[in-house]
Amino acid sequence: MQAILLLHGAIGAADQLSRLEKELKSSYSVYRLNFSGHGGLPLADKEFSITHFASEVTQFLDKNNIESIHIFGYSMGGYVAMYLAKHHPQKVKKMITLATKFNWDETIAANETKMLNPAKIEEKLPDFAAALQKRHAPNDWKLVLEKTAAMLTEMGKDNPLKSGDYLEIQHPTLIMLGDRDKMVTLDETVAVYKSLPKAQLAILPNTSHPIEMVNIDRLAFEIRSFLQ
Repeated sequence: MQAILLLHGAIGAADQLSRLEKELKSSYSVYRLNFSGHGGLPLADKEFSITHFASEVTQFLDKNNIESIHIFGYSMGGYVAMYLAKHHPQKVKKMITLATKFNWDETIAANETKMLNPAKIEEKLPDFAAALQKRHAPNDWKLVLEKTAAMLTEMGKDNPLKSGDYLEIQHPTLIMLGDRDKMVTLDETVAVYKSLPKAQLAILPNTSHPIEMVNIDRLAFEIRSFLQ
C-alpha cells in the first residue's frame, strides 16, 4: 500500500486532518505529524521557519524508516512540501498542495501578521481564541501566534522559495485552490502551476481558505485521482 503524509497549516495541528485521514486510509498508509509548538508538541529551541519545519519532516521520515512518500500539504504545509521537493527531492514522490500562499513580500507579510494579533482575536473572535488555546495546550497559543508572525515577517523579507526554484522541481504535483479563498490569490497559484514542469491545477468550487470549510469527500477524491 502506498503511503501519504498529511501536513497541517500555520497555527494549525495534525488533528485538523483527521477527517481526511479517515477518507484516505482505505487506500493508503496515512501519516500525520505536528510541527513543533503545534498541537501540544513542545516548542523547539529554534524559531519557527520553513527550513526548520522541513527538517522535522525529514526527521519524521527517517524515524519511521520511510525513504520517500507522497505528501499532501494544506496552506503552510504545502509550502513545506514544496520546499522539501526542492531541497530534499529524494524524500518526495508526488505532492499535493491546497490553499498554499507562495507569494511573499514585506507588504503581504505585514497584512497577514495583522490577523495574528492575540488581543484582537480574543476581542472579536473569542470562540476561535478558545479553539486555539485547546488546540495547542499546554503551549501558550499566543506564543504560537507570535512565533508564526515572526516567521511570516522573515518570509516577507526573504521568500524561502524563489520563482526559479519551481522550474527545478520535477515531482508530479497537484496544486489546488478554493474558488473563494481570500488569502491565496489565483494569480500566484497559477504562476506556480505554470512554473512546475509536471504540475496539474484544480480549483475546488464553493471553497474558502479554512480547512474546516473544505469538502473533505471532494478533496479525498482529487487526491486519490491524482495518485492512482
